[in-house]
Amino acid sequence: MRIDGLHHVAIIASDYARSKQFYVEVLGLRVIAEHYRAERDSWKLDLALPDGTQVELFSFPSPPPRVSRPEACGLRHLALRVADLDAAVAHLSTHGVASEPVRVDEYTGRRFTFFADPDDLPLEFYEQ
Repeated sequence: MRIDGLHHVAIIASDYARSKQFYVEVLGLRVIAEHYRAERDSWKLDLALPDGTQVELFSFPSPPPRVSRPEACGLRHLALRVADLDAAVAHLSTHGVASEPVRVDEYTGRRFTFFADPDDLPLEFYEQ
């Protein structure tokens, strides 16, 4: 078996419109397709990153909150590659999105920072 890469990450939003605005307008992900699934009272928005990886943004009626802090077992965060971390942090700031202080990965020497989406899900910018 050979795994060729990551296809998509799925995110369930508590407020679909707010999360759609964040992922499309703030983070700049490109909309591939958007579908309303009446049988589930649910939206599914397919978004693309420049490398072809996708984010599926879903809405469901009254989803329970996910524990982010303290850190819980399971998937920890979504890390997004950026060429210029300072520019990415400044861009977030212009949209009122706070980020943690920039740190340096002790193993790679690369800079990174964490921030949160509208549902307080942890996201990371990792400088290429």
